[in-house]
Amino acid sequence: MLKNPIPKVTNQLQYRAIGIIEGKFIPNDIQQLNRGFLTDNKGEKIETVVLGKALSLLKKHIDLNRSYFWVVYPKNKNTQNLHLQVAGIWDPYQLNDFPNDSLKTNFSKLLEELGLKDNYFSVRGELVFVNTKKKEVVIKICSASKLKTLKNKNFKLVIKGDLSLELLNSFISLDVIRDGNSLELINYEVIEKKFTKKN
Repeated sequence: MLKNPIPKVTNQLQYRAIGIIEGKFIPNDIQQLNRGFLTDNKGEKIETVVLGKALSLLKKHIDLNRSYFWVVYPKNKNTQNLHLQVAGIWDPYQLNDFPNDSLKTNFSKLLEELGLKDNYFSVRGELVFVNTKKKEVVIKICSASKLKTLKNKNFKLVIKGDLSLELLNSFISLDVIRDGNSLELINYEVIEKKFTKKN
């Protein structure tokens, strides 16, 4: 069974912001692999940090001269400065999601079969701001963690796109594509209108 890099949602009101990008990771310092840039196939660079569990994978299995599909969490302050956190690496063969045989399938085709593609992001959260002039929306995402001490447990993501002001405070699911350092809305689904967070 091929593991989906962006798992299916387990709960209708599940918050998330997760995506997949093909590219090479270039660390700032070879002694400290946790910070650097992800360079995509067009040569565009995005500031990136590698989270703990992905870091050990990176050290053990990853050839920094090769391109991989990176499973990432996006963060931004506006539509011009995307920042990524690497949560995992999607390589069904090398990282043994299923038996490695001589048939090296086209990864892009595999992604398509899973209903995904390079630079795709799944974003689910509360629509808290709509700028109709700039055609930008802000989605608030809350961490699933029960630890209230966690810094950054809630964050906001700025996405290029047009949504009705009537949808403010609704919980929505968005299909988003990365273009350079911007996240752009492709389509959306309203999960719950005038959503109120249950504590």
